[in-house]
Amino acid sequence: MAPGIRTRKTLGLLAGLALGAALLAGCSSSEGASTNCGLDACTVTFDRGVEAQANIFGVEARLVGAQDDQVTIEVGGEQLSLTVGEQATDVGGLAVTLDSVTDSEVKVRISR
Repeated sequence: MAPGIRTRKTLGLLAGLALGAALLAGCSSSEGASTNCGLDACTVTFDRGVEAQANIFGVEARLVGAQDDQVTIEVGGEQLSLTVGEQATDVGGLAVTLDSVTDSEVKVRISR
């Protein structure tokens, strides 16, 4: 097989695997939020000051508000108050943890 064809096949396979992993993880987001997902956990980064949401493992998550190191998010229709450094809060079989809060963004980890 020619080197160029092998490279294209390898790149196509890698792209397919990446897409498959994203679909398996079941994560998507709207403008103002981004997700970084594995098979059992996703980190959602919400931009502060905008309405944004993410769909994680079939459950909607959205940032309601943030002040200092405490945020209110809604996961699966249930509002949670989270503080950086606290243990995970369980919601509908998911563990939700506040990773960090800055002036511009909020990072939340949601795992199965």
